[in-house]
Amino acid sequence: MPQHSPRELPEGDPFGAHTLPYGVFTTPDAPDRPRIGVRYGAHVLDAAAAAEAHGSAHAPLLAQPTLNPLMAAGREVWQAVRAEIRGWLDGPHFHPLAEVNLHLPFEVADYVDFYASEHHATNVGRIFRPDGEPLTPNWKHLPIGYHGRSGTVVVSGTDVVRPQGQRKAPADPTPSFGPSLRLDIEAEVGFVVGTPAPVNTPVALADFREHVFGVCLVNDWSARDLQAWEYVPLGPFLGKSFATSVSAWITPLDAFDEARTAPPARTFPLLPYLDDAHAEPGGIDLRIEVTVNGETISRPPFSAMYWTAAQQLAHMTVNGASLRTGDLFASGTVSGPEPDQLGCLLELTQGKGPYLADGDEVTLTAWAPGPDGARIGLGEVTGRIVPARTAPAPGA
Repeated sequence: MPQHSPRELPEGDPFGAHTLPYGVFTTPDAPDRPRIGVRYGAHVLDAAAAAEAHGSAHAPLLAQPTLNPLMAAGREVWQAVRAEIRGWLDGPHFHPLAEVNLHLPFEVADYVDFYASEHHATNVGRIFRPDGEPLTPNWKHLPIGYHGRSGTVVVSGTDVVRPQGQRKAPADPTPSFGPSLRLDIEAEVGFVVGTPAPVNTPVALADFREHVFGVCLVNDWSARDLQAWEYVPLGPFLGKSFATSVSAWITPLDAFDEARTAPPARTFPLLPYLDDAHAEPGGIDLRIEVTVNGETISRPPFSAMYWTAAQQLAHMTVNGASLRTGDLFASGTVSGPEPDQLGCLLELTQGKGPYLADGDEVTLTAWAPGPDGARIGLGEVTGRIVPARTAPAPGA
């Protein structure tokens, strides 16, 4: 049963009126009717019901079972809807967050994952190439990335089945097949595309805000043993494609205006399409926390990322590739310069492990500074590792 607005939120609640992330939810009395919700504290506003009650012209967009139609409507509509929602926070149409079911909030079109942290890339390079240069020659000239598998992007709370595949340690004469023995996490930040761009229409740095709807946390689960054997010469494949977890809540990009920050100083001149020297600050001061089974293992700072999301989007489209509503691109592992700021177990353990065991539960949370001392929250990403599923025998 919908409730009246929770007028007073606890002090410091990161999901106040400055945040207002979008998600998709169902209720026990209507499990087959997903609709758009807006998180406000520990409650969810039924956006469609509120829009209809207020006679909003945007009610049809908010009555959809995914965010895609709203995202495709463009930035002018996003801003108008966000302003209207702020006016609905004193009314009814709220549900307790604990009493609703949350779903993947948008239909994922394409998924691209980048490798944008200099600290992460340097640490990994030192582990894999101890006698060589940690960064590849192209690393500071372009944002390195790869295309992932959109069909295995799952919402927070979905169990992650331990993947199986080929693996081969350096001392093994031949590869073997079985469950991954080096299952890892990657704490990342994702950007969700709203306004599409047709083929052969590169997106300039200055147009970033016109295309990106919102921000979410991402856990790019990684089977390091499968990845190490398969990735030469073409890069990540089965070691990554089994699951990528995203938040159930997409925080609007405009919510982070107070958290914009300059990225680290560039050490090489950038080509014009990537040169952000005179653009608005492209970094975001996000404070991420990673826990495993309730114990904090890392606090990676997103402000330390070398390549910004605007540069990633510009590079992603500069060759003429199109953008579609629902495209998701992720930052790559977020790591900082300190030992407690590393965003994956590979770095935290110097490649020695231990890695994730069956039953382990990983949670990512984050917030950014907002106006007047407020905190801007990102919905958490949680996943629990469950044992590999043995394939049935032939003919069974």
